[in-house]
Amino acid sequence: MTTLKTWVTVPHNSDFSIYNLPFGIFSVNGDAPKAGIAIGELIVDLEAISELGLISVDASYFKQKTLNEFISLGKKITNKVRLDVQRLLTIENSPLKNHSEVFVSQKDAKMHLPVHVGDYTDFYSSIEHATNVGKMFRDPENALLSNWRHIPVGYHGRASSIVVSGTDIHRPMGQVKTNDMEVPVFKTSGNLDFELEMGFVVGKSTELGERVSTKQAAEHIFGLVLFNDWSARDIQKWEYVPLGPFLGKSFASSMSPWIVTLEALEPFKVQGPEQQPEVLSYLKYEGEHNYDIQLEVGMSSESSSETTISRSNFKYMYWNMMQQLAHHTVNGCNLNVGDVMASGTISGKDESSYGSLLEISWGGKKPFELKDGSKRTFIEDNDTVTMRGFAEKDGKRVGFGQVTGTILPSK
Repeated sequence: MTTLKTWVTVPHNSDFSIYNLPFGIFSVNGDAPKAGIAIGELIVDLEAISELGLISVDASYFKQKTLNEFISLGKKITNKVRLDVQRLLTIENSPLKNHSEVFVSQKDAKMHLPVHVGDYTDFYSSIEHATNVGKMFRDPENALLSNWRHIPVGYHGRASSIVVSGTDIHRPMGQVKTNDMEVPVFKTSGNLDFELEMGFVVGKSTELGERVSTKQAAEHIFGLVLFNDWSARDIQKWEYVPLGPFLGKSFASSMSPWIVTLEALEPFKVQGPEQQPEVLSYLKYEGEHNYDIQLEVGMSSESSSETTISRSNFKYMYWNMMQQLAHHTVNGCNLNVGDVMASGTISGKDESSYGSLLEISWGGKKPFELKDGSKRTFIEDNDTVTMRGFAEKDGKRVGFGQVTGTILPSK
């Protein structure tokens, strides 16, 4: 990675370094939302620098409440905008030095969901997570279902309930049935959980009937976000047979506001785990397509400051994003710009890296402590869950900020 130096003040260990420059949608003082790029503690107003004639994309694309139209211009253009802004933030005689109005403090800005999400797919691609769940609920000796090593398992989720980081979530209600009950009861979920995930945003549409190969997949991925797929485990347990998750998942998913481009993450690519048995031909790929992104989850309550309860890494994923996209489209399912596809819970190889409370508390059997000494097995009302993620190599950092949400009582 080429060494770059910006004239903008960027705090040490900032997620939003000159190597990153993620895209998002922000507003200030109740004004209409618009597109920006994050650098340090600031936002570069893309509409403003377009109107100054400093980038080649018309300002109208940046006056939208989502990034969909801008992303639809294609990577040749969107990458150029990012690189042009990078150049403006590094050259000594930058015209931006005379236009302070193009910079907005992130503290003064309200962040919005960066894309209109037309469709949302959630995968189940961590072999460690799938194995843990299988051990708990099926067979400790044969934890994985017979199809798991052959296909990137996924399901179609609810796009309308994806919310931006910082949005409060009301505890869901639904049917619950425990083993000692003859019939289910309708109640609030008592086993509310988070799922530590990464999501990718589709950046190039396809026609119905068109397939995307693993070789082509990167051209269809605009960038990545942090993703918390909240889960009501007790509702989910009763409803998921035979068709899978429904009310236990659809009440809310939280997404970080800044989309980190695939190009910014290029230096952090690593080899994924060996896949056995050999996958079918359409799922084969060449090169490195996992990403070394360090992840952590913190939990706080009304009485306790934040406790770090998990540290994991995106590189653990058994099925990578290229395989997920190839599998998603192999039947001819079409893609639309702004669609979001989430990785599924990201768990590592030991207890400190589990990506859900289902695993951390082992189904509620192993309580853990917050800093104030209070114990948890699942999320209680007014608890806050915060996820963070960053990649770092040779002293250069590219991060995602955070995705956070507080659980409120049921309405």
